[in-house]
Amino acid sequence: MSRKRLQKSADAPATVRTVAALAGVSIASASRVLNGIGGSTETVRRVREAAARVGYVPNAIARSLQARRTGLLALAVADIGNPVYVEMMRAIEEVAKRADYQLLVHATGADPEGETALLEGLARRYVDGMILSPLRIGDGHLTALGRSPVPVTVVGQLPDDAPFDNVRADSHGGVLLAIEHLADTGRKRIAFVNGAPDTLPGAARMTAYRAALTAVGLPYEEELVEIGDFQYAQGRAAAARLLARARPDAIFCANDLIAAGALHELLAGGLRVPQDVALVGMDDTALAEMSFPQISSVSLGAAERGRLAADLMLSRLENPQLAPRRETVAPTLTVRASSEVTL
Repeated sequence: MSRKRLQKSADAPATVRTVAALAGVSIASASRVLNGIGGSTETVRRVREAAARVGYVPNAIARSLQARRTGLLALAVADIGNPVYVEMMRAIEEVAKRADYQLLVHATGADPEGETALLEGLARRYVDGMILSPLRIGDGHLTALGRSPVPVTVVGQLPDDAPFDNVRADSHGGVLLAIEHLADTGRKRIAFVNGAPDTLPGAARMTAYRAALTAVGLPYEEELVEIGDFQYAQGRAAAARLLARARPDAIFCANDLIAAGALHELLAGGLRVPQDVALVGMDDTALAEMSFPQISSVSLGAAERGRLAADLMLSRLENPQLAPRRETVAPTLTVRASSEVTL
């Protein structure tokens, strides 16, 4: 290549054609080397030297389209500020990174239409796969999941016959652990502050609460149940409404954000925790340990669910013909100062 032509090509981004001409090889040979496929030792040397000389930068988008692989995975959750999703995200990211994938995170605000739109957007193949953790599952989700051209793993409750990779928590077992613990400490009026009951976790934990009361021989009392949302402020407001009409000797909360709100409402009202009212949360996030007194909480294995979801995704990418798989993570209870005292 003449000095004049080299100077002219330097004014624009170098291409495979530029590298091939400078190296004295065919465009096909240069392309194989630049895409990591290889060639003879001499060809590889000449192409690499030429690429360095002209500052060749591979077109990542073109290469990903050619290979039909973006190197990206997506995670879609309701609220990226929720400690549960933070734990899940970190676990997924760790697994993805080891497999040379990067993670894109979407906050859906628990909007079913937004989640469905995200799933439908997968037709553009901007990622190789998605991990979705919805608060609600409707027909729109299931239809979009069935049409997705890339794998989707769902973290949350799916219909038993849904043919998709699925990781779920054992909410029923977790609620039973909490209620059994409170009953074992002598509590007789165990209240429940739930999140939105039309969500998957809200519905599951409400059903589990009633079943757990029956299991420990305690009656269900309507006045001991209050509905809020899975947030601190709404949890505190719900606890205030509960305490305005009833006096439980224990409160079980559907997550730790609600439990933190309930704790502050109890203390603000002059009630001692756990002497007057014991308190147990759910999810066992760092918030439970940072509170004072520290909050007893049931872990539903957020990090483990994330790890399993990422493992299922990578297996599916490697072998798309695998039968749909389902994993359930067992709950554990950590007892702390908010419920330790035995009456």
